[in-house]
Amino acid sequence: MVTERTEWLSVESLDLEGQGVAHNAEGKVVFIEGALPGEQVQVSVSRRKNNWEQATLVALRHESAQRVVPQCRHFGTCGGCKMQHFQAGSQIATKQRALEDGLWHLAKVKAEQILRPIEGPAWGYRYRARLSVRYVVKKGKVLVGFHERKSSYVADMDSCEVLPRHLSDLLAPLATLIEGMDQRDRLPQIEVAVGDDATALVLRHLQPLTDADLQRLRDFALLHQVQWWLQPQGPATVHPLDATASELSYRLPEFGITMRFKPTDFTQVNHQINRALVARALRLLAVHTDERVIDWFCGLGNFTLPIATHAREVLGVEGSEALVERSRENAVSNGLAAKAHFKASNLFEIDASVLAELGHADKWLVDPPREGAFALAKALADVAADPTAAPGYVPPKRIVYVSCNPATLARDAGLLVHQAGYVLSAAGAVNMFPHTAHVESIAVFDRSH
Repeated sequence: MVTERTEWLSVESLDLEGQGVAHNAEGKVVFIEGALPGEQVQVSVSRRKNNWEQATLVALRHESAQRVVPQCRHFGTCGGCKMQHFQAGSQIATKQRALEDGLWHLAKVKAEQILRPIEGPAWGYRYRARLSVRYVVKKGKVLVGFHERKSSYVADMDSCEVLPRHLSDLLAPLATLIEGMDQRDRLPQIEVAVGDDATALVLRHLQPLTDADLQRLRDFALLHQVQWWLQPQGPATVHPLDATASELSYRLPEFGITMRFKPTDFTQVNHQINRALVARALRLLAVHTDERVIDWFCGLGNFTLPIATHAREVLGVEGSEALVERSRENAVSNGLAAKAHFKASNLFEIDASVLAELGHADKWLVDPPREGAFALAKALADVAADPTAAPGYVPPKRIVYVSCNPATLARDAGLLVHQAGYVLSAAGAVNMFPHTAHVESIAVFDRSH
């Protein structure tokens, strides 16, 4: 049931979802879509619980000085962005506060130094995206884009300000292409990946494509200078439409490295920020030529290979043997195979014995998914509590932790600081996803003894 509140609410802050936070006359917390700190608003309540309410803004009496006109005309309908109405610099400051608040409230940890946030272009930055495709009978048209906000419907959009311009300009032609295909109602998704020299489109199709549809894809690729890859089932079935398609690449010019990847491989969506992040991580690691480093959750070697240009040796550890093999290929193609080695291991079941098996490293780089690196942090805590768990093992003197979830970073920081003998020397936000509430960060832990 939706009801409107006539009282004016004062918005106190933003939560981790980019919603305004206020308290009503009954003392309940109200989460308000579209409201900004410092504003006075009236809301429409869509959901009620004992201690909180979910609402959307319907009237604004006092407007925040940080409120701006959204650049994208689909903002508010499309669910891809939540904060285009919030001034870009204020978005970054909010993410920095979310990082600091999470560390303190969840782990009672404070950084000795707050790093300047890493930021870059606010528009046209998204080099990876998963576009939904839907043939809507009632509208008599195909929609290609992101889902509507809090909905399974696909937004009716013909442009996107956070995609590179050439990808944004492809949304309408893609809709026209799919609309004319024989299998238009059996094509649910197009995954896009942009490299430095090419753009790939991965078409998910639930039925085999007809010869006519395959020719339509080839004609489209030629006209718009893109590659088509096909996905008939799971990710392992992805293959190029034609033999002329090749792997993509992105460069890390500061290190003279070119990373090659397939369109479904995990890479950072924001290449500009990724380059700045890798450079900062290497500066924070301060690797010496006689040091051994372990890169946990190494992926394709995004951090491993730059580390190899500085260290005596680096070991990249990843959960998938197939991904490890791809990392080795990147090491070979960049002439770093002698210094960069890789191993497959279940990173969510690491314990003290595994640390001892992999051997001492002077420093660690940790870049986990949203689940964090709990097992690693606990293994170090276990060694600190009982050195006999890994006889003779010496923990790394420095850990640089790259996080995409402030909650799991805080959890792991609590273990490292309160149980494993580390101090949080520095931490800062990374604005990998401008205009979203997503908070990435980087933190430095040093052994206190």
